[in-house]
Amino acid sequence: MARKIPPPTPDKPLAPSGVKQSTFNQLLDIARQKIELTGTAPSVSEVALFAGVSRATAYRCFPSRAAMLTAVVGVSLGPMRTFASDHLDGIDRVLDLFKRSLPRLTKNETSFRTAVQLSLEQRALALAGQLKEPSFRRGYRIQILAHAMEPFKTQLPQDIYLQLHKALSVVYGIESYIVLKDIWGETSKQVETTVLWMAKALVEAAQIEACARINSQPGKVKRTQSLKGKT
Repeated sequence: MARKIPPPTPDKPLAPSGVKQSTFNQLLDIARQKIELTGTAPSVSEVALFAGVSRATAYRCFPSRAAMLTAVVGVSLGPMRTFASDHLDGIDRVLDLFKRSLPRLTKNETSFRTAVQLSLEQRALALAGQLKEPSFRRGYRIQILAHAMEPFKTQLPQDIYLQLHKALSVVYGIESYIVLKDIWGETSKQVETTVLWMAKALVEAAQIEACARINSQPGKVKRTQSLKGKT
């Protein structure tokens, strides 16, 4: 049976009712340009001013900085949001996702770093009881990884699958760039090599743990090779 391929992800989200798509796209493009130039998340009012659009219209498009950054990150991820792989083996699918995603992370590094910056800023304000705007919550990677990891749902025990999902979500994102570039001084190419190594190591560790658990149960047929698949 042929696997259903999800429809292509649109380059830009749809404009809210009552707002022209061209106006929405203009605001989103200016928000991305401001982020690339300043490395910080602009206010919705600031974007409206540069776009020559009324604040009321801008806030209909993006009720908050959080909403605006969510749209920017979504556009930066592009087709990765509806990732589809021809690989049937779990580890091949995961590595395929990483190999296709890392160049986009590199290209849009400033936007992704700005998203982390806003998230950390708001978290600190929330802990101090000073947050006065809607929180920016990132989460695209959870769904993206879930699709790539689909074969593991029937191959790994539920708790190991969940642990692998969480572990890969730490590696799949700009956070790896922050550590490897800012602390280790790696180039973008070196970051990609290291991240791929980590992703492969995490999958193999989960497979080994699952095999060990199955093989330790009385009366169970050893399944080391069938679980490990291609490595």
